[in-house]
Order: sequence, then structure tokens, then C-alpha cells
Amino acid sequence: MGKAKYAIEALRANSGLADSPEWLAFAQAAQTAELEAGALKVIEAAGLCVDLTMQRQSPALDAAALALLQARGLADARRALFAGEPVNWTEGKPAWHTALRAGRTREQPDGQDADSVCEYSRMTDFVRKVDQTADFSTVLHIGIGGSDWGPRLAIQAFGGQSQRRQIRFVSNIDGHAFHDAVAGLDPRRCLVVVSSKSFTTAETLHNARAAIAWLKQGGVADVSEHLAAVTANVSAARALGVPSSQIFKMCDWVGGRYSVWSVAGLSIALTVGADVLIGMRAGAEAMDQHFQQAPFASNAPVQLALSGLVNCSVLGHNSLNIAAYSARLLHLVTYLQQLEMESLGKRVAGDGAAVGVPTAPIIWGMPGTDGQHTFFQWLHQSEDGAPVDFIASLQGHGDSPDAHRMLLANCLAQRQALLRGKCLEQALLDVAHIDDQERALSLAQHMVHPGGRPSTLIVLRQLDPRGLGALLALYEHKVFVQSVVWGINPFDQWGVELGKRLATGIERELAVPVSAGLVDWGHDASTSYWIDRYRSHAQAPRPRHAWVPGVAAHL
Repeated sequence: MGKAKYAIEALRANSGLADSPEWLAFAQAAQTAELEAGALKVIEAAGLCVDLTMQRQSPALDAAALALLQARGLADARRALFAGEPVNWTEGKPAWHTALRAGRTREQPDGQDADSVCEYSRMTDFVRKVDQTADFSTVLHIGIGGSDWGPRLAIQAFGGQSQRRQIRFVSNIDGHAFHDAVAGLDPRRCLVVVSSKSFTTAETLHNARAAIAWLKQGGVADVSEHLAAVTANVSAARALGVPSSQIFKMCDWVGGRYSVWSVAGLSIALTVGADVLIGMRAGAEAMDQHFQQAPFASNAPVQLALSGLVNCSVLGHNSLNIAAYSARLLHLVTYLQQLEMESLGKRVAGDGAAVGVPTAPIIWGMPGTDGQHTFFQWLHQSEDGAPVDFIASLQGHGDSPDAHRMLLANCLAQRQALLRGKCLEQALLDVAHIDDQERALSLAQHMVHPGGRPSTLIVLRQLDPRGLGALLALYEHKVFVQSVVWGINPFDQWGVELGKRLATGIERELAVPVSAGLVDWGHDASTSYWIDRYRSHAQAPRPRHAWVPGVAAHL
């Protein structure tokens, strides 16, 4: 049995973490390690600098971490990931998104060549054709989850004045979302891109049908010319009316939350250019090479993962704040929320037993400096606080060097303040001008910061496509390392499926006529109550005066 094949079997059986001698030694070393920032720890990888100086460090922790990674089989698991082996063992699939940025293809079990390179070429040819004909001035992107957050992130990061055409996004099934998205658009100049790997996602299909109706109502003679699709289910896209020439096939072995590396980047190319996708892929590929080749001790994703294990599984921090000091990384937090929480939000190891230690912290945050005026008070002085990943770039907007200098200063200062804190003696110096000593002491106590809050600083040379690609791949591989240590499968999402199935039945029940009388729905008391309440409300005559945005209500 090859090493990669062996890794799959080991991953499936990877349990018993909490009682293993390697984990116990790692936890002990983490608890006794210091958080002093005395020894600089900066790892350079794929153009990024990952500064872990303000995480717990000690020679004993380094040694215990290496022993833990060896015991959990990380090296073999990593080989399996990059070899395209079925590391998604519950579904028997590879998770081969790394192959897309390397430009490789894979022979599928059914003998059909899933030529991602060819599909990517078809996509860029289509974008070139759209640019040449100039038929479309807007793009309506319909998708949810992984089919939505990647394009949003990249377009927000690299749009602005250089944006080729306007784009609107529709993800939520709320009717307001669709109507707000198409407001003011000319359907005759709009290209609708439907992005869904399965092409069965309820929200996406509902909004796609609404878009087709909107195109028809807007006077579009041939609706099919205004439709494009990105999916692994080509036949379903054809059935919706999308012409084959405008369907771009995703590979089944690419998970939804990794789909930005595939032809799901169509809307990115249409809006900010295919060069952005090329740059992001190049940056991610560079991080892939680093992750495969660098020793564990100087491997950025590995060390980032280890600091997360210390903070979450040993020290009990149940959240991780992402503070990106860039207004253009507005959607980075939501992208990472899906990547980390959908991948790692699990409690069962490969053999079905509980992991036995805390997993998957809550990911939250917003761009700095906005976050400083929102939740940094909690980070500094709450009882618990949270670790923080600060993200910044050395180079900012060329026309605003002063602003970028202030931005970076705030980033560095907040990080230092979280570590150092402020003791009572220092606070007393700030109130030395107050003559009333009792009042001065009382006020000084409010100024005390506990300090000792861990953080990581990730620095890009500049926010460009290559840097963003490397950053996303850094977090992808961090997630993979943590999943191997915890013994969980980061590539499935069974928890999401339960709610979807329940929603299908409840939707049918919500449509049952009131005339049917009282029905025993078989739900809990609250769910049954709201089903009946909705039926009564939805089927009652509409009120005479409905609220209209911008129009005062008539009382």
C-alpha cells in the first residue's frame, strides 16, 4: 500500500487524540510556554510574512508539536491531499483544489477526463468574446456559499475604477435580495451567471428562475444568450435553458468552499479581468509549494495551525478574531468563516468517536480600523478576550501614503497593546493630576488592561492578486493541518444537510390552505405554532396600506 493510500486509512482511524501521550505532552508544554514576545518568530512564505512572535513559544513546545504532528501522520496526509487521493473519506472523493492552481488534470474513475485546464481556457475565451462584443454592461451573479464569497472577495479587493462592468450579487432567497439586486439594471444589457456545483441548491435555483422571468419581462428576445452557468451538473444547467457553449464545468473533486480556484471565477474575470484569477492562482500555487517543501518548524501553515491548536484546544479560546487592516478585504472574514467553520465545525473523528478536545473556534471580525471602534474594547478588557489574526500590507494606496502609515501604525499599536496590557501602576501615572486620590485610584482601575492576549500578524507586500491567493491558501492549509491533528474530515458538511431536508418539508406545510383546519404537524410546539401563524397571515387579505421604502406610512 502506497504512502498516500496509507494516509487515507490512517485519517479514517485517527481518533484517541485527547488521551494520547503526544497530545498530553503538547498540552502540558503549551500551558507552561511563555507569551513574552522576546524571541522574534517570522516565517516568510510565498511573498507573505507570518509573524508568530506574539504566540506562546518554548523549545519544549516546539519539540512536543513536532512529535504530535508525526504521531498524527501529517506528512502522509499532506501527500495524499496533493496526490488527489480521497481525503474526503466520508464521500469517497479527493479534495484536489490544489491541482487547479497547478494547472493539472486528473483522470476520473469513470474514464472521463475532467480537463480543468480546457474549461478554464473556454471560460477565458468566453470572457474575451463578451469584452469584444460589449453586449453586456452588467453581471448578475447568482450563487450562495462557496459560489458567492470568493467572487465577492476578489471583486471587492480589485474592483474600483478599474472594474470592467458593474456586478450585482444575489445569494439570499429573501425576495428583497433579488429585487434590490436588479433595481436599476437594464435586462437587455445584463448577463446572468448562475454558479452552483450541484445545480440543486434551492436558493440558487429559485433566484435563477426569478432572473429568467425578469429577463423576459424586460423585453429580452433570446433569454439563453443572457445566461451562463458554472456547475458540475451540466445537464441540469441545460434544462434551465443555459446553452452548452455558456456552461463551464466544475470538477466534482473541488469542494464548494474551494471553488474560487475553478471556473467559478467567471464573474471575477468578467468584472475585474482574468489577470486577477491568474495572479491569485500563482500566489496560491506558491503557498502550496511552501506547504509541501518547508520543514514543519518553518512551515507557515503548519505553525499557524499549531498556534490555533494551542489557543483553542488547550487554552480554551472559543473564537478567533480576523482584523484585516484593509478596506478592500471587506469580505475576507465571511470567506474565512465558511472555510474554517464549515470545514472544522465537527466533533467526531474518523472512527465515529468524539474528538475529545475543543475544535473549530468561531471566526469573526471586520476590517481595521472600523473594528477598533466596534469590538476592540472587548478584545482588550473583557474577561476572556480572543486571539487575533492581524492582516496588513507594507504598501497601500499610492495616492494616500499618509493614510496607509496611520493604518499600519494602528495595526501595530493595537497588537502591542493586546500583548502588553496596562498595569495599575501605569494607569495611576495617567491620573496623577487628580488631587482626590480615592477618585484617582477608582478611575485608574478602569484603565487596567490585562494584556497577555495572543495574536499573529500576517503581512503582504501589497494587496495584489498574488498576495491574496497566497493568503487564502495559507488559511486552507492551516485548516487541513488542524483537521489532521483533530482527526476530522474537513471536506464534508453533514450538519448543513439536516436543516436543508427539514426546510423542504416545512415549506410544503407552510403552503397548506387554512381551510384544511388544524393539522398535527408532528413538530415541537414552537415550530407548529409558527407554521399555523404564517398560514393565517399569508392567506389573509392584505392590509390596505403596505409599507413602501421612501414613502411615509399612512396612519
